[in-house]
Amino acid sequence: MDTIPAPSPNFDTRTAPPDMIVLHYTGMETGRGALDRLRDPVAKVSAHYLIEEDGRVFTLVAEERRAWHAGVSFWKGERDINGISIGIELVNPGHEFGYRDFPSAQIEALIALLSDIRGRWDIPDSRILGHSDVAPDRKEDPGERFPWKRLAEAGHGLWAEPPASPGAPLGLGEEGTGVFALQAGLTRLGYDCAPSGQYEQRTATAVAAFQRHWRPAQVDGVADGETRARLVHLLRAAG
Repeated sequence: MDTIPAPSPNFDTRTAPPDMIVLHYTGMETGRGALDRLRDPVAKVSAHYLIEEDGRVFTLVAEERRAWHAGVSFWKGERDINGISIGIELVNPGHEFGYRDFPSAQIEALIALLSDIRGRWDIPDSRILGHSDVAPDRKEDPGERFPWKRLAEAGHGLWAEPPASPGAPLGLGEEGTGVFALQAGLTRLGYDCAPSGQYEQRTATAVAAFQRHWRPAQVDGVADGETRARLVHLLRAAG
């Protein structure tokens, strides 16, 4: 696909081929400002691509290089997420500057870009993630307005809408086998949530990140029946 060259000096050498895609919002007031920051050597941040709201796609860092977009992060035991991922920034002011829906032109451009990238690299659906998935204690992007379902329907990423399972919600202060099973499921999916049987803030943060991606109508860190049902079905889909 056609992209606009906008080289960034902020990259280094990969340690392995990319097998993950991490989606972000820019979280700045303008796309121009975000593009400038991602190319500023003083800022020491970058991404491989930036997609404007009108669908224009900018190439900042070659896919073969390690861009600096994920920061301190974790997924399935891996802590150097930059080293194994391709980072895509979507222009959106984010929660700080007036979070809004992502325009159709922007999402269509993203879908085309994902198809292009996945034609070159082996990236499974289960490893198309948000910044908030890999850094849930620091980040909220691309956020609950991002259309993950639409992306999955286009063939990129996982989605599930099973019937809710019975049972009381699990939240802060709970403990026992139900909490242990929830934590084990989140860990198996990829979150840094080693089972302890204690529903503490770490677990609530992971649940909220899961909800932000896979249950955006409820982002409160409380694992109700629907949240747990979606987790079970996603684990089956992820294999």
